[in-house]
Amino acid sequence: MRREAIPASTADQRLLDSRSRADWKTKDAWRALRILSEFVEGFDTLADLPPAVSVFGSARSLPDSFECKLAEELGGALARAGYAVITGGGPGVMEAANRGASDAGGLSVGLGIELPFEQGLNDWVDLAIDFRYFFARKTMFVKYAQGFVVLPGGFGTMDELFEALTLVQTGKVTRFPVVLMGEAYWAGLLDWLRDTMAADGKIGPVDLELVCVTDSVPVAVRHIVEADAALTAEQQVRQEEAVARTAADQRAAGDAGQRKER
Repeated sequence: MRREAIPASTADQRLLDSRSRADWKTKDAWRALRILSEFVEGFDTLADLPPAVSVFGSARSLPDSFECKLAEELGGALARAGYAVITGGGPGVMEAANRGASDAGGLSVGLGIELPFEQGLNDWVDLAIDFRYFFARKTMFVKYAQGFVVLPGGFGTMDELFEALTLVQTGKVTRFPVVLMGEAYWAGLLDWLRDTMAADGKIGPVDLELVCVTDSVPVAVRHIVEADAALTAEQQVRQEEAVARTAADQRAAGDAGQRKER
């Protein structure tokens, strides 16, 4: 929907507005089906996605800004490394990353969101889904990514950054790399995390190691590739150990059976 056809409130707002309790008995059950349909569409559309990296950053960044130039270079480098690039599909940093991936011949994905102001998907997105609900969209960012790269942004970018860190820290997702690009932009936040949050014991020193901070695109891409390779190797070792345990259990069961027959 565009212009006057855009509703005055979003689906998230209507769902979470506790003042509309009268609607809950008549509308929320149907909203549950709409939410389910968003997950089904997301899973079905992205099921065959190749290895991918989610890139976050501000929709307000100008095309000639430092972060947009960095995002475009990053998108191209990720594509050449064999990764699809997933963004929120909007303008600014997201558009720059999508453009870089598309220009390099990679797959450029945009996961849009219904907002109270017109935004729409940028022209460099090859595969797009528009979501009504933030939580459904955020699941897709995590489920189909081998890593996160976070460039300068606002509240939405911070939300995505700390959700990723929380999921990794608490073991809710398989550990994957989180890269912050724009060292000067993130310096104050990182100082506060170290000197206030960690110093007060609210996070552990090891939690500060969950992020890689760099302005170098090659360093960022190498960090993701190496983390991906390490995780693959770790999974292979676990798989081989599981096979070995199963074989040992079968041998033990066979030996026990033979002893019983004697």
